[in-house]
Amino acid sequence: MAQKVYILILMLLTSLGSVAQQGNAQGQMQIKGSVKGKENYAPISGVRVSTDKGAFTTTNALGEFVIRASVGDILMVEGPELETVRYRIKSGEDVDVLVEGYYGGVSKKQKREAISSRSSLADHQRFLDSANVYKKTNLEKSIDFIARSMEPLGSSGNKNEFSASLRTLGEIYMFHEQYDLAITNFKDALAAQESNKTKILLGKAYVLNKNFESAISILEPLITVRNMLPYQRIELFEALGDASKELNKLKEAQGYYQQGLLIAEKNQISPKEIDLNSKIADVFASEDRVIEAEGFYQNSLSLSKEVAPERLIQESEKVADFYNQKSRYNDEIQLRKRNLDELKQISKSSVASAERGINTRDTITSQRINYKIANAYIAQDKLDEAIPYLEKSIVEADKDDDLVVQKDATRKLSEVYRNKGDYTRALESYQDYVAVVDSLYVRKEQEISRAARFNREIANTQNRISSLEQERELSQSKYSLAVTEQQLYEETSKRQKWIIYSLIFGIALMALTAFLYYRSNRQQKLANNLLALKSLRTQMNPHFIFNALNSVNNYIAKSDERSANRFLSEFSVLMRSVLENSEEDFIPLAKELELLELYIKLEHSRFSDKFDYEIDVDKKIDVEAFQIPPMLLQPYIENAIWHGLRYKEEKGSLKIRVRQITGDMLEICIEDDGIGRKMSAELKTANQKKQKSKGMGNIKKRIQILNDMYKNKVDVSIADLNTDQTGTRVSLKLKKQ
Repeated sequence: MAQKVYILILMLLTSLGSVAQQGNAQGQMQIKGSVKGKENYAPISGVRVSTDKGAFTTTNALGEFVIRASVGDILMVEGPELETVRYRIKSGEDVDVLVEGYYGGVSKKQKREAISSRSSLADHQRFLDSANVYKKTNLEKSIDFIARSMEPLGSSGNKNEFSASLRTLGEIYMFHEQYDLAITNFKDALAAQESNKTKILLGKAYVLNKNFESAISILEPLITVRNMLPYQRIELFEALGDASKELNKLKEAQGYYQQGLLIAEKNQISPKEIDLNSKIADVFASEDRVIEAEGFYQNSLSLSKEVAPERLIQESEKVADFYNQKSRYNDEIQLRKRNLDELKQISKSSVASAERGINTRDTITSQRINYKIANAYIAQDKLDEAIPYLEKSIVEADKDDDLVVQKDATRKLSEVYRNKGDYTRALESYQDYVAVVDSLYVRKEQEISRAARFNREIANTQNRISSLEQERELSQSKYSLAVTEQQLYEETSKRQKWIIYSLIFGIALMALTAFLYYRSNRQQKLANNLLALKSLRTQMNPHFIFNALNSVNNYIAKSDERSANRFLSEFSVLMRSVLENSEEDFIPLAKELELLELYIKLEHSRFSDKFDYEIDVDKKIDVEAFQIPPMLLQPYIENAIWHGLRYKEEKGSLKIRVRQITGDMLEICIEDDGIGRKMSAELKTANQKKQKSKGMGNIKKRIQILNDMYKNKVDVSIADLNTDQTGTRVSLKLKKQ
């Protein structure tokens, strides 16, 4: 029963533990990270990493750790040689903890290497900053700086810095419309280290490369990411809106733009407010919802006035394009003329992110505005009003060496003169157009030649970057292999520990169960033995009384009343003592000897002519120190008198001697010179032979039980006293309690 109770408790505790673990695991994720010295970027092993929710682990030989935690938990890094560092988990991205003032007992050489490492990282950042400076103006230089920023990192460069270099390279390619290369580098940056910023840039690159489904697949999971920076979240919704709009999912696009606009307004990010108002207006315009579109366009214009004149011109041109699409030419012309005035005031010929000669189709210049104003007049068949603006466009384009606009404006002027019937001027303009086309053709050939050379240089630089990346990947593979081996070793060690603990627990449980079972059996056996002893004692007492009463009966039969009274008086004293000791397993040896002497005296009074007796106890023996089962010797004495001495023709003798064998053992000898066991057995009647001696049987059982309970405390042996098989000697050896 006890075993079942313990097993039930064990199962209950195990189930409660598993439920508790499941409850704690909800909302958690696996956070990977590393702990390094800030001065030398050396990994710090054996550092305790824990959270304020109770999870903990230690860093491996490479300074890396893996822990389960939730966004918002406090990560604590503690160690004997460093100050405690606390870090709040903001997302599921890798965590790199840099600890100040840690050298870990490194040598001077290692410290010099640490200083060199810091210098290399400073070089990396300096080259990266230079790449960003030249990103918009000189593609070749910016890419070269990216390659140089990666070289100081070496084959085992920090993954954060390596990822930053690849991300910046992707931004450079994206700005210069090399979208395939941009996508490749953004992917490589993500492979080096997961980053929300890189994922958003990759999504934008997919949109620009017209791979809209891929953009949505990479961007949509970021919607559920918590603790993202507001500007990043705005860019996320804007890119999703752009992709949805291109897929003609206008409702979804509008929803994304609206979410981005709410965040921009809440955080007062004016440039994004302008962009998103303008893009929402574009969606409404696509749905031919003119009133709503115009309302959002007006919002973008109002916000642009508060930012910068250049931005106002950009947004005004978008609105003018909207008026053109809706054939509202007068509104378009009025707005573009106002833009021309604004351009003159800021004294710039270009308002855009690109410089002159690069990405000219997206620049806003006075020649382009004049050309569009002329087209608006031509659409209304106001040819005379269109001619001055075309001429201004041609002059300004020639001044700025903008052959594309000059070509288009010259061709359009030739068409206007032809429509007016002024063929002479039409021919002159057409000849000018042909000359511009020839010049543009020559320039295009030069640009193609430069582009081919430039592409070769880019390819060489990209190959150089790819080579650095491959070296790093190889090193990272070795590093990952080492980490995997370390993790495998830790997992194996952990599993072995669990197996050992389980075995120890199982063995302990089995030992406890065996102990309880053994104790239960022992208690049951003890109870059975005690019950058996009590039963044997209750059998011995009537047996002794029966024999004693036979003696009294003999006196009465002889009409010896005086002897009968004396016998009964002494018998009553004996019986009182026997009854007092009947519940005890052991009594003092001195007390047992007194009872035996009283019993022998009673028997001698009956058979005084048959034997004399002697009780010899060595005076050196401390009989009070020895214990003996009560009434153990009486049956042997009774047998000596009744079956040995009583049938002897001459008078016999009964001797009881007590001697000390060792310090903790006595020998009690009962000797009689009677007829012996063999002749006594021959004298038994047929009826007596059928009946077994209950007295001796009870004695044997008592000795067996007592020895089992008290570990061989009593040893009895019976032998013939003489070689002719006469007389009997009983030897009882008794140990101290």
